[in-house]
Parts: sequence; C-alpha cells; structure tokens
Amino acid sequence: MFYYTKEELELLKKIENSPTYKLAEDDKDFLKEYETRGVRLELDYLKAELAMKKFGIEHTIAIFGSARTLPQDVAKARVDELIKKGVNGQELKKATKALDNSFYYEDARELGRLIGKSGKGVKDNRVMVMTGGGPGIMEAANRGAYEVGANSIGLNIKLPHEQHPNPYITPELCLQFHYFAIRKFHFFQRAKAMVVYPGGFGTMDELFELLTLMQTDSMKQIPVAIVGKQWWNNLLNIEFLIEEGMISPEDLNIFKVVNSAHEAWDYIINWHKEKGKPLF
Repeated sequence: MFYYTKEELELLKKIENSPTYKLAEDDKDFLKEYETRGVRLELDYLKAELAMKKFGIEHTIAIFGSARTLPQDVAKARVDELIKKGVNGQELKKATKALDNSFYYEDARELGRLIGKSGKGVKDNRVMVMTGGGPGIMEAANRGAYEVGANSIGLNIKLPHEQHPNPYITPELCLQFHYFAIRKFHFFQRAKAMVVYPGGFGTMDELFELLTLMQTDSMKQIPVAIVGKQWWNNLLNIEFLIEEGMISPEDLNIFKVVNSAHEAWDYIINWHKEKGKPLF
C-alpha cells in the first residue's frame, strides 16, 4: 500500500469504515434489521439448545407461577412490621394476603427439592427443574433444587423493565431470550410435566397455551399438575365451560388439580408409569 497517494489512502479508509465492509456476524446493526429476524430467531433458539445439550439434559419439569409470591419469612416480617407500626386498612390486608400465599412459595421450593433429588441423585441431569428464571414461584423452585445440590434451569426474557434472574439458577443454565415464542418452545420441548402454581396473566398464558396444544393433539401429552384447589376453584369455573359446550368433558383428563408439591410429584411419577414410560 506504500504506493497509494494520500487521497487514495483516505478513500480506502472510508471503504474500510463502511458498515457494508464488516463481516455479517460482526455487524450488530445488520443483525438488528427487520429482514434478519429469522436469523435472530434461530440464534435465540440455538444458544439455549447447545447449553442444555452440553449438560446432558434430556427431560425437564416446567414450573410456573407468580413472580410476586414471597418467601414465608419475608411475608411474615412485612406483616409484623405493619402491625408494629399500627398500620391498618388495605396495606395490612394486602400484606396478610401475601403471607397466606407464601405457602405456595414454600411448596414450590419443596417441589424443587423433590425433583432435584430424583433419579440417580442430585448430579443426574436427565430430569431437571426449569422455570422462567425470575422471582416468586420461579425462585422458589430453583432454590429448592439448589438447596439439595442439584442443577436447575432459568429461562429469562428480555423485557422493557429489566428482569433480573434469581440467584439460585445454575449459572451455565441461566438463559435469556428476546422472543417469547422461542422461550415457550424451550419450555415445552423437553418437558415431561408441567406444574402450575397461582399466578397472573403470564401464568395463565403458559397454562392455557399448553392445554390447548394438548387438546388439539399439537404436542405430546404430558401430565399437568395445578397446585392449590381452593385458589383455582375461585378463579376458574371449568364446569361452566362444559355446560356451555365450550370444551368436552374428556378435556378435564389433561390436567389434575392438587394441593401440594408431594401430590403433584406423585401424580407425575405415576402418570408416566401408567403410560409404560417411567421417568427413572
């Protein structure tokens, strides 16, 4: 290049600095184009897929529930603090309700322990806890697995208000997605069961999407355990849907409402045994 003039060197510099001269894989602006969305979808899927293959994960138990559910000690401390300050009304009522619902945090924590200790021991990665990676019920399930020394997965999602992962996920299995659709695909791809605790719109979305997929034979049948009979009976009137002809009576067979982690785990184990394909 020693024979180029100063003007020619300036022209070369402009070429080398042009975005079109970058390798496609190094051009972040290009990768964010509308037309490259298919590539981004594939990468969103592939990164998580390779991470799970590396750990030898064959099956997962997907656990869903509210991100707002508090640990029992935290919920009790809030109630005690409000009472001590003489606070009444809606604030105390809300805190008391959170304390009541903290049962589900502790129960999901126990479920994490049960799954974590299953199989050949805590380092057996064939069946593993998988959650949405955030706080509340998700944290509880990851925490239970962590407490017995087992690995667990957290599928976080990039949101406008940053969602931070809970601290109990195995670091190499704490994954972050851009697309909800790809995240959902991973929730169900290896799932051998789904356990659903009380929650809000996000929990309902995951539950009813899975029920719809199984109702329409669009995915393999897996056991679905819904924890908290009284809570779900207050929320859903499934019998009304049958009476109105919106679903068939046999659709009730694709899920079971239970009251505890132990009931849910027994149901899952027995379901697979009855199908002639035991989990372990």
